[in-house]
Amino acid sequence: MPRFAALLLGASFLAGCSLIPDYDRPASPVPSAWPQGEAYRTVAAGGVDRRSGAGAETADAIGWDRFFLDPGLQRVIGIALNNNRDLRIAALNVAAAEAQFRVQRGGLFPEIGASGNAQYRQTPADLTSAAAFGRNEPVTSRTWSAGLGTTAYELDLFGRVRSLSRAAFESALSLEETRRATQIALVASVADAYLAVLADRELLELTRQTLSSQEESLRLTRAQTQGGTATDLTLRQAQTAVETARANLALYTRQLAQDSNALAELIGQPLPADLPVARSLDSRLMLADVPAGLSSEVLLRRPDVLSAERQLLAANANIGAARAAFFPSISLTGSYGTSGAALSRLFQPLSGAWTFAPQINLPIFTGGINQATLDYAKLQKDVQVATYERTIQTAFRETADALAARGTYDDQLRAQQALADAYSESYRLAQLRFRSGVDNYLTTLVAQRDLYGAQQDLITLRQARLSSRVTLYKVLGGGWRGSEARTVAGR
Repeated sequence: MPRFAALLLGASFLAGCSLIPDYDRPASPVPSAWPQGEAYRTVAAGGVDRRSGAGAETADAIGWDRFFLDPGLQRVIGIALNNNRDLRIAALNVAAAEAQFRVQRGGLFPEIGASGNAQYRQTPADLTSAAAFGRNEPVTSRTWSAGLGTTAYELDLFGRVRSLSRAAFESALSLEETRRATQIALVASVADAYLAVLADRELLELTRQTLSSQEESLRLTRAQTQGGTATDLTLRQAQTAVETARANLALYTRQLAQDSNALAELIGQPLPADLPVARSLDSRLMLADVPAGLSSEVLLRRPDVLSAERQLLAANANIGAARAAFFPSISLTGSYGTSGAALSRLFQPLSGAWTFAPQINLPIFTGGINQATLDYAKLQKDVQVATYERTIQTAFRETADALAARGTYDDQLRAQQALADAYSESYRLAQLRFRSGVDNYLTTLVAQRDLYGAQQDLITLRQARLSSRVTLYKVLGGGWRGSEARTVAGR
């Protein structure tokens, strides 16, 4: 018995052994600073944007309800976080992975179970010692037993079970980061869909106003044609403008309905009837500014990057499990209880019964399976290293593109606004010249068409500018947290 105790003590010391390789985070494959140039804003030391005046707080620290200022947008995002099925699936996947981890971790502990058994057996007399005494009747025997025991408990001498448990743990954490990434993508998608609905409404209203104006012009032109002061060509040109506006009216009506359906799908329910929807794409009232900071190291906190790193850690742990397969393994099976020929004999003195069956397995020849398994585990780690680096590179490019958009959209928007104002004045002057008989209606028609196109482009550009700011907030890791003090769904 002392030798057995010494064996268990030695095994307990060996159980602290781990063959998992030391983990070194791969070097970031992107520059430490954001790109510089005419397309990018200049960031002052300390992380303060000279043009926006934003502080050093990073985007991932800004709650979505602090970044999205519009009440209607805040409300639909809150509803989506409660009802969206993709986010619900991601959360359930996390719960399932946590359950798998608990299953794997259970292998670190022996499974102890209680059992009770009753056995009745009849044996022919000539097969028993009773035949020597002249007995011909079969012999009936009864056995009762009860006890506790464990079956095939593996002593984790070289960390195989703990390596597998660590891999399952890292996989569960990876899915949790995936859930956060899903939430970030959902918040950005809801915001983009909301902005699309606002743009559709503005385009629809602009088209209605343009159609009303063109119908009035058509009415006047028809009267002038009948009076002989305008030609049929002028009439047909006016009619063309009206039909074009009617076609656009149908287009934007359909587009508004489809974008509203897309937003309803994202939030997981029909749009509330009392939803406060903004009347214009005014960025000052819609979104806050996004500080990008000075260093690209902020990307290492993105959930998709963290998820890739967790998968890399899981692959690293699997190498430890593959290495442990080259070493001996010991499993223990044992039980202790009581037994007797009658139920009344159980738990009586001298009725104790026990078994102990240790087993050692020593791999000698496996046909190369263990080595192939180890090679596969190492290759999977190399794959995860490349995946991790690619994820960082993708994050850097997305952020650089978003920063370039933020640095150029303001100038483009000012130029487009000036263009729309110029076309508006040109249209006003063309109308005056046509009514005074200086120019024909073609000049007015062209001026009106140019103004309508410029106003359409202006609305689309405002939407794109806001959408680019949402994208910058998303790619910098913002959108996975909200204010603790606010109710998520109802406002």
